[in-house]
This record gives sequence, structure tokens and C-alpha cells, in this order.
Amino acid sequence: MIARILVPAASGTLFGAGLALGGMTNPARVRGFLDLFGDWDPTLAFVMGGAVLVMIIAWRFIPKMAHPLFASGFSLPDRSDLTPQLLIGASLFGIGWGLAGLCPGPGFAILFVAPAQALVFIAALLAGMVVHRLLFDK
Repeated sequence: MIARILVPAASGTLFGAGLALGGMTNPARVRGFLDLFGDWDPTLAFVMGGAVLVMIIAWRFIPKMAHPLFASGFSLPDRSDLTPQLLIGASLFGIGWGLAGLCPGPGFAILFVAPAQALVFIAALLAGMVVHRLLFDK
């Protein structure tokens, strides 16, 4: 039971610390990455590259495991997950990410560093979740 709380808490803390260390809590870094024809900032590419490298290594171990260490089974994506809702949501996410320079991970991480900056983003994120529930949940 303790693993169900500690493992996600430790993972989230490590993730947030990595985002902060990589500079991803600074919206100007993200906007700088998206500014291909201006003052381009490659920091986000290095952060994403580090994440991809970790996942390449992790994917090598998954076929050899009967189940995850702290769960009864794997929850892996498949092609049936590509619904119009997902594609529209991903597009809205990308637009919001480009405009705000934040996505949920850095948005919550910056909440502890610069709460005033994060409050509008978190409020918009929560409002979007409520609207989705009202429109699509049965």
C-alpha cells in the first residue's frame, strides 16, 4: 500500500526536479525552442533527447518483465487509441503549450517556484478538464 503512494510521489518529484533543472519551468525556453527563425533555444531538444534515451533503454526491459514492479500489468498504447477526440485534444494541447510556454508538468513544477505565474495556467488547465467532462463524460 505504501508503494502505491511513495512510488508515484517519488516519480513525480524526480520528474518535476528534472524539469526545473532542465529549465523547462521557464516559458521563455519553450517559446525559444519553437522560434525556429528567431532566437532559437535548443534546450528543450536536449531535455526531450534525454527522455527518449531513457525510454529506449526502458523499452528493452519491458518484454522481459512479467509485469511492472508496482502494478499487476502494463498499460501500453495501441493504434485503437487514436480517436478524433485524442487528435483534437493533442492539437489544443500543442497550441496552448506554444502560447503559454508551459505544459502540465512544468506548470505544476513552477507552481512551487513562481505561484503567480502558474496560477493562470493551472486555472486554464483545470477549466479545460471541467469542460471536457461536461461535454464528453457519460
